Amino acid sequence: MQDNIALVLGGGGGRAAYQVGVLKALVQCYPRNHSIPFNIICGTSAGAINGTSIATHASCFHLGVRKLDWVWRHMLTRKIYQTSPWLLLRHLFGMGLRGFQDDRVNTEAASLFNNDPLRHLLNELIDFGRIDRNIARGALRAISVDTSSYNTFGCISFFQGTDDIDNWQRARREGLRTQLNTEHLLASSAIPLVFPSIRLSQHYFGDGSIHQLAPLSSPIHLGANKIMAINLDSPHKHLGRELPHHPKTATLAGHLLDTIFSDTFNSDLERLQRINTTLCHVPDNLRDKLPLKPIDTLVIKPSKDLSGIARSYYPDIPVGVRHMLKLIGINQESDSSIVSYLLFEQGYTRELIELGFQDAMARMDELKAFFELDQPLRPKVSVSQARVAS
Repeated sequence: MQDNIALVLGGGGGRAAYQVGVLKALVQCYPRNHSIPFNIICGTSAGAINGTSIATHASCFHLGVRKLDWVWRHMLTRKIYQTSPWLLLRHLFGMGLRGFQDDRVNTEAASLFNNDPLRHLLNELIDFGRIDRNIARGALRAISVDTSSYNTFGCISFFQGTDDIDNWQRARREGLRTQLNTEHLLASSAIPLVFPSIRLSQHYFGDGSIHQLAPLSSPIHLGANKIMAINLDSPHKHLGRELPHHPKTATLAGHLLDTIFSDTFNSDLERLQRINTTLCHVPDNLRDKLPLKPIDTLVIKPSKDLSGIARSYYPDIPVGVRHMLKLIGINQESDSSIVSYLLFEQGYTRELIELGFQDAMARMDELKAFFELDQPLRPKVSVSQARVAS
């Protein structure tokens, strides 16, 4: 049976720069004109944006990674959401006034930040027409973008793929064939209250991680029998310590974001591994009759605390955003992971790219075995030494 390898990219705001570093390490194992080594891409939130960018360059892995690397290495927070003090105040004042309006009149989505800059960035950088062309050429089997429906309280995976893939529906999750566009990516990355919800047809959507009960459901329904996932859950340096007082609001908010973006993936991965273990004990003559098949997985996570890294770049946060964070008790010493999600300054993103690169290089033997590569590994170089497109 031909392998259908899926790349699964989780969400995490600015943390998603780490995913680029992992891909930069993997791309070194392939010649410059090689297509992507996975034919299924599934993304959520910021991971959906990274995944869609790679899908548009499915026929040339090196080019796709170089372009994605250049964007993240030159990232600024103001390219994602408005950061000037005046625009922040105007946005919040407008949100406050609309709170006094009747629900039938007030049709604007409430949010802490205005992410119109992200919409402009996506429209400028991503050519969605290339997805269908790559599918037609055989360079890509399918791509899915996970969103959360505020109408149905379920996860909806919007996908483009080959004609043999059908829509699916399970308890509180479904897959719908569509033509992906910028609004799907904005919906998938609309962190609740932080960014505005997005209307698609008659439904309102938010970040795909909110109602994502089974993050590995999409790649499996799209036909994957091998899954490589880049999860953004990182070790926390204060894990297990005694708390001298009740956790503050900022700490609780950080815990909520960590739960939304990571916990369901870890639980779903454990469930998949249990199924794999169970299938190993089923006799071969019975296993072929079961609807379940073993799925090989490889998961790469950050080896360092991303919240700690983000704190070191706290002074780089735009002044207006920094004052807003202080209102909810967040400063450079706060034990909260919120900054690691909302920070997009290039010093921070470049360090995460470097970390992802080094983490992947440290596990290169596993990567080569997973992708069944037998060519010798190229000499190890630092991300800072790698060429980037200009």
